[in-house]
Amino acid sequence: VSFSVPANRSVGVVGESGCGKSTLINAILGLLADNGEILSGEIIFEGDKNLARLDPTAMRGLRGQRIATVFQDPMGALNPVLSVGRQMRDIQYRSGLSKRDKDARSVAMLRKVRIPDPESRLTQFPHEFSGGMKQRIAIAMALMMEPALLIADEPTTALDATLEVATIELLKDLQRDIGCSVLFISHHLGVIAELCDDMIVMYAGEVVESGTTREIFHDARHPYTQKLLACDPARLSQRVSRLPTIAGTLPDLRRRPSGCVFQPRCDRADAQCLTTPPSAPVGGSHIAHCW
Repeated sequence: VSFSVPANRSVGVVGESGCGKSTLINAILGLLADNGEILSGEIIFEGDKNLARLDPTAMRGLRGQRIATVFQDPMGALNPVLSVGRQMRDIQYRSGLSKRDKDARSVAMLRKVRIPDPESRLTQFPHEFSGGMKQRIAIAMALMMEPALLIADEPTTALDATLEVATIELLKDLQRDIGCSVLFISHHLGVIAELCDDMIVMYAGEVVESGTTREIFHDARHPYTQKLLACDPARLSQRVSRLPTIAGTLPDLRRRPSGCVFQPRCDRADAQCLTTPPSAPVGGSHIAHCW
């Protein structure tokens, strides 16, 4: 896996469930499960920090301060037995501010994410908020310390369509105000198209195509990307009795297919696909890993 998240840009990561999106962000955050390990490579942050080799203490100093995360389930991200104000103060523990100043910053941040009557919300608990408001509070907490990188792990999946649109617009506005980079994980192609400047397509733990969002949506070159886009209901021009799908299943990576990892499911595969495909430049920043 190789890609970059430029300053002040949003990069989307798309792919089927099980393609490695969540493992990717856990590797960046240093939160891999006990059975996961980074064997080689680098994760360079802010030019001089290799996150793959940082000790736990140094990594804790970055999480929540320079790298923040918004998770898919806001209820799981908020502590149900602590008030919202207490949780927002705790995030600022390195700031050196007084309790009053921390509360003032919390109110200002809640106002930015369009929580009505933010002053009175500090004493309330997560169960007193709707799902959409909980997600906005989670976004406010993630951006409280104005991080350089925001990782958003499918933050709109649990929301209805109206709230999803509102949350996307909110993230775009906040990114512009704070000036952070965003790594946006999603299986929703419409969200990626609306929010992200660039995107990478993952399959079975590998990046198979990368480029600007416009390049990939208008000129996808990898067969997997083409099939993924064809499965998007929003791109269908007429009603159909059966939605398009990609035949087959993700491979067992303990027995990885030789050559191109997608070739067992690709209807264009031939003999050369049994060897590792090159990184083929398409134009600009657009690259497809395909013969």
